[in-house]
Amino acid sequence: MRKFEKISYEQFVKDLKGHDNIKEMYDDLILPNRGTKQAAGYDFHSLFPFKLECGEKIKIPTGLKVMMEPDEVLLIVVRSSMGIKHNIRLCNQVGIIDADYYNNKDNEGHLYIVLQNEGKTTWEVSKGDKIGQGVFVKFLTCDDEPKITNERTSDY
Repeated sequence: MRKFEKISYEQFVKDLKGHDNIKEMYDDLILPNRGTKQAAGYDFHSLFPFKLECGEKIKIPTGLKVMMEPDEVLLIVVRSSMGIKHNIRLCNQVGIIDADYYNNKDNEGHLYIVLQNEGKTTWEVSKGDKIGQGVFVKFLTCDDEPKITNERTSDY
């Protein structure tokens, strides 16, 4: 099974400390969705409006976590229009969300998107605008790797 869901309201309040209208943001949260029947990417939407000046970066909480099968990963990437039209980049180039990130003890698996403006103009985002996309991918592991017994103990 794979699905997106909201983090708890308590975790949301903790992670968005300092923001206004936290209850409204939580209630208005949009689960990632695909724009067309054959789209691979699930669009993530901004919880609040913001401006990103040239050279600046921003860590954007999504209010979401994701459940997936143990042999799957969620890749977070920028939407092509963000990179092509505005030169907006994901700070870690590609976000890799492992299945065991879901419900981790530090932050319930709260997904963040960290963007940087490498363009020459200010990038303005309205509440609800698309700020990235996630693609589910199956992955393989080496047949001869030693048995791994470590469990995830934190968010990063």
